[in-house]
Amino acid sequence: MKKTIYIADDESNIRNLVLTFLEREGYDVTAFPDGESLLRYFSTNPSDLVILDVMMPGRDGFFICSDIRKISNVPIIMLTARDSDADYISGLSLGSDDYFTKPFSPIKLVMKVKAIFRRAEADSRKADHIDESLHFEDISIMTKTKTATAGSEDLQLTPNEFSLLTYLIINQDRAVSRAELLDRIWGYETEVETRVADDTVKRLRKKLAKSHVVIKTVWGYGFRLTSLSDRNSDAAQEDEDSTPET
Repeated sequence: MKKTIYIADDESNIRNLVLTFLEREGYDVTAFPDGESLLRYFSTNPSDLVILDVMMPGRDGFFICSDIRKISNVPIIMLTARDSDADYISGLSLGSDDYFTKPFSPIKLVMKVKAIFRRAEADSRKADHIDESLHFEDISIMTKTKTATAGSEDLQLTPNEFSLLTYLIINQDRAVSRAELLDRIWGYETEVETRVADDTVKRLRKKLAKSHVVIKTVWGYGFRLTSLSDRNSDAAQEDEDSTPET
C-alpha cells in the first residue's frame, strides 16, 4: 500500500516540485495551498507524513504543526525561507521531525522522507521486543503509552525526544555516537546532513533539568546518560586533581 504524504505551501512552484519528486518515488501525495486546508483534511483523513511550509497565509506552519501534534504523532517536516536557529528550534520543539531551509535539494528531501519511513517501520518491528516500562534513576518510561515521568512529574516529550530518551536508557551502560542516533532514532543515512540530534538533546536536557539524570556529551563522539550523583562525583574528582600540592 502506498504511503500518503500531505504538503502545504503557498508557493505553487515549491508544491509542484516536491509533489513531482515524491510521486516519482511511488508516494501518494496531496498538495494544499495553506496549512488550514491541510489540517481540516488531515483531521478526517490522516496521512503517513506531513510537509509544512512555515510562512503561509492564515496561521503559519508552527501553529499547524502544534495542532497536528494534539491529535497525531505523524512525522512532520518543516520548510522555511528563513535560515534562523530560532525557527529551527521552534519547529523541533513543537514536534517536527526535521527542518529544511529554502532553497533546498528535492533529492535530499526525498532521502529524508525515506529515512523517516524506515525509522517508523523499524520502530513498529521492535515495539514488541522492548519492555513495557524502563527506568533510570528517577526517570520512568512507558513504551506502550509513549509517556515518561521524572519522579512524580510528567515529562511532556515530543515523539523524537521520547525515542531519544528511551534509546539512551536502553543503552545506559555506554556512550552512543551521533551517527548511531541518526540511524536508530531518525533512520538517517550518514550522508544526510542534519543538526537534529544535537538540537533534540539540548531540548531534552532542559526538560530533564529537575531530574536526577544528565545527558553527558562525549566530545567528538556523542552522548551518554548518567546520573546527577555520578556527574557531581566526577566534578569533585576533577577539582581534587586540579588542586596544587602544598
